[in-house]
Amino acid sequence: MSVPSPAAGAGAPAPEALRRVDDGWELDLADPEPDLAADAITDRLAAAARAVAAQGGGRLHVWVRGEGADAVRTSVEAAGFEVVRALHQMRRPLPVDEPWDLDVRPFVVGQDEDAWIEVNNRAFAWHPEQAGMTRERLAATMAEPWFDPAGFLLHEVDGRLAGFCWTKVHADTDPPLGEIFVIAVDPAAHRRGLGRQLVLAGLDHLHRRDLRVGMLYTEADNLPALRLYEDLGFHVHATDRRYAKEVPAA
Repeated sequence: MSVPSPAAGAGAPAPEALRRVDDGWELDLADPEPDLAADAITDRLAAAARAVAAQGGGRLHVWVRGEGADAVRTSVEAAGFEVVRALHQMRRPLPVDEPWDLDVRPFVVGQDEDAWIEVNNRAFAWHPEQAGMTRERLAATMAEPWFDPAGFLLHEVDGRLAGFCWTKVHADTDPPLGEIFVIAVDPAAHRRGLGRQLVLAGLDHLHRRDLRVGMLYTEADNLPALRLYEDLGFHVHATDRRYAKEVPAA
């Protein structure tokens, strides 16, 4: 599953750089500048902690994203933050030299929302972002300019949704990337090999869009998913880490 990576500017964060999350506050250090001084990162973290303290304190989360972030991670860890989540971005070249055979059809807007939400919420009941999907959240994502129902593939068994592979095209990256944005199998349909077939269907769709690199995000501790993706030729391109620290009230 893809996780957005908004750009982070240099210097101490403005208050709006922090956002409320369910269990506290969050600051995103996305794609840090390679030459950004450690002092600047320390100042940014200190400013965020002061803002949280002024709001009564709480748990401050910090995302460190992008390649070449070793120096940033060192500064974050030196400030007393601990890793609470790691997210691998994995890539592989397209096409995939493996046949697939699965009936899929594109998502139909105005028809498939409820069935998709039902399966998504069963499959991702454990997930910090994908769980508890609502019609409003789904509509907001489908309103994004990149959304294309032709790349939102559904697999049905006896007229019921059994799994899906939702793809996304990053046309403005170098190279352009085709992403497996969200993929899941209904827990009632596990152990049928549908996950692998759905990944292959999604990657084939992306290749037919003239894309040469496929990518996806997966939790670093989701070992079954990692084994599947590695077996399909994916490798870890970069790892995003989420850190946390308790901040007392001012």
